[in-house]
Amino acid sequence: MDPYKVVKHPLVTEKSMTLGAENQYVFEVDTRANKVEIAKAVGEIFKVEVDKVRTISLKPEQRAFGSRAKKRKARKKAIVTLKAGHQIDLAR
Repeated sequence: MDPYKVVKHPLVTEKSMTLGAENQYVFEVDTRANKVEIAKAVGEIFKVEVDKVRTISLKPEQRAFGSRAKKRKARKKAIVTLKAGHQIDLAR
């Protein structure tokens, strides 16, 4: 699978910025991707060595949009820990 299809985009939130101090980065990934594919994709895209990958699968949820209820799509997040000495610059 193409690395740019596995890793959709980085999630930049207040919590993910605090994890950046611990050499951990949060990405939204394809729901079908496993930890090995995520580690290879992040390593290939950002030219870093990945130490550990943790994943979180988010179920679809009902949300009120005006007078109607709609369902959000299922998502998957990955928290990627890099090896010491490696860093990702998300500002570029």
